[in-house]
Amino acid sequence: MSAACGCSDEKNGTEESEEEEAASFWQVSEIRAAAASGALLLAAWIVSLTGGPQGLLLPLEIMALLIAAWTFVPSTLRRLLKGKIGVGTLMTIAAAGAVALGQFEEAAMLAFLYAISEGLEEYSLAKTRRGLRALLDLVPVEAIVLRDGAEVTVALSALAPGDRMVVRPGERLATDGRIIIGRTSLDTSALTGESVPVEAGPGTEVYAGSINGTGPLEVEVTSTAENNSVARVVRIVEAEQSRKGPGQRLADSIASKLVPGILIVAVLIIIFGFIVGEPLLWFERALVVLVAASPCALAISVPVTVVASVGAASRMGVLIKGGGALETLGRIRTIALDKTGTLTRNKPAVIDVATTGSASKDDVLFLAAGLESRSEHPLAHAILAAAPDRAFVTDVDTVPGAGLEGRVDGRRVRLGRPGWIDAGPLAADVQRMQQAGATAVLIEDNGQVIGAIAVRDELRPETRQVIDRLSASGYTTVMLTGDNLITATALGKAAGITKVHADLRPEDKAEIIRTLKARQPTAMVGDGVNDAPALATADTGIAMGAMGSDVAIETADIALMGEDLNHLPQVLDHARRTRSIMVQNVSLSLLLIAVLIPLALFGTLGLTAVVLIHELAEIVVIANGVRAGRLSRTTALGAAQSAPALEAAA
Repeated sequence: MSAACGCSDEKNGTEESEEEEAASFWQVSEIRAAAASGALLLAAWIVSLTGGPQGLLLPLEIMALLIAAWTFVPSTLRRLLKGKIGVGTLMTIAAAGAVALGQFEEAAMLAFLYAISEGLEEYSLAKTRRGLRALLDLVPVEAIVLRDGAEVTVALSALAPGDRMVVRPGERLATDGRIIIGRTSLDTSALTGESVPVEAGPGTEVYAGSINGTGPLEVEVTSTAENNSVARVVRIVEAEQSRKGPGQRLADSIASKLVPGILIVAVLIIIFGFIVGEPLLWFERALVVLVAASPCALAISVPVTVVASVGAASRMGVLIKGGGALETLGRIRTIALDKTGTLTRNKPAVIDVATTGSASKDDVLFLAAGLESRSEHPLAHAILAAAPDRAFVTDVDTVPGAGLEGRVDGRRVRLGRPGWIDAGPLAADVQRMQQAGATAVLIEDNGQVIGAIAVRDELRPETRQVIDRLSASGYTTVMLTGDNLITATALGKAAGITKVHADLRPEDKAEIIRTLKARQPTAMVGDGVNDAPALATADTGIAMGAMGSDVAIETADIALMGEDLNHLPQVLDHARRTRSIMVQNVSLSLLLIAVLIPLALFGTLGLTAVVLIHELAEIVVIANGVRAGRLSRTTALGAAQSAPALEAAA
């Protein structure tokens, strides 16, 4: 809870932990105290209504007051000893003043209603935090490992990197690992939000909480239970929830300044009462003004919304790094997207081979594969996968930004981009390949060009649908890529993006982001590593496919844990809706204070009425904030439509 509002920050760690882990509404101590106080107030009202013993009425009211006051007065006094004042201070003074005037019933009612609001706030925060920590329940408490050739069941905490874990069909993975034996389909929906199972086999990285589908697996453990992907996500979100956005800083600033200001106003009202000769009347009005100006609803309006929204996003497979990132995301109007690995699958494949002279397609692929045999470049993997055999090439040398050269049986052979190698008779073929959205590489044998290979990284099947949805929502989309302009333009057209920036180095992308930011709030969507400068420069950096990537999760403001691009419009819709709820809460809280203060000052409303209205409004603010923890119908529909779209495209 905000320091300006309440007293939760004064609780000891044990009490706070118990509140956060409360399994039910009635396990919140403030709620139990409020219920007891309410029961005593009800008994006092019945005694008064039925003409019961008057000697019983006052003790019931005092007991109700003491029980409810226990939820905020001790912590308020501790804060005062540290020189801090907050809404608890206002409420304590108002209750004490009511007692001094002999209005025990009003004092008890004030404490009772304030205890309810405190309890509801504690419960709402604990509930949303539990929703996030429920991710940890996805991980089984035990695992089966191979020890000395036998299967042994061990506790989750006993798993260590290097252990070989046995995972049967239908079981969840206990921690992160790498498949050694077996093939299967994995359900990662609880982690990434993607409903389509992922095919996995030897060498595939797998993550804690995934459900093994069809085949038994042996998995080499790569992470302890404390540091697996699920535990890491929970830790990061809990740590980052304290990061405040502009809205929360504004609410806290107003609340922190309003409390001492209202105390000064109350003193002036009392002084005025002595001047006009009616000290008791104006003392009472000063107490009512104290309660009327309470900014508790304002102070909690944003934190409750942020915690609820971040928890909901995590269930969607999206990691949001605190309130600041969430609020900024809600203001985004321009979205810049990297091409490779974001709009495309990042799995290039050979789609065409053009030849000249007597060379055949196999000849061209034979030499190209020989040159690329030791390269780790994505184009190399595509060529090697397409070549039935490869030449034995010696003296292979890399020419940065151009290509490769080497020797085969004494002949000089080269592979590289058009321009470094003259396309000659293949110029028309190269242009055709590039216009089709492919990257063209030329192969030269002994000074003569013999062929051109077209390699294309296909768009993700959901890309066009996502871009259309973003455009329909009013976003401007821009593609940033290091590919050549012809290829980039073709892919941009296929994706539905008209603004394309090509031939870019990492620093060029960052410069374009700076230009876009100057016009309107801009987000950059990339892989979290190669696009680091642009991600850092943007108002919001969004990492794609971050599950299991330490760098992406640690550095991005927002991380889409899975590979489904549909999560992008979903989280943008979610952030805009959350920001709308924040604005509603702050506006309602300020309006309430503005209306109640004059009504209290001129005696239109008494202490009980002001307390009731104020605390009911606080309950409304909390309930409205908790709405951010529910996915909107638009977001839910988008999630539901993503799976059929993937299946249809496949």
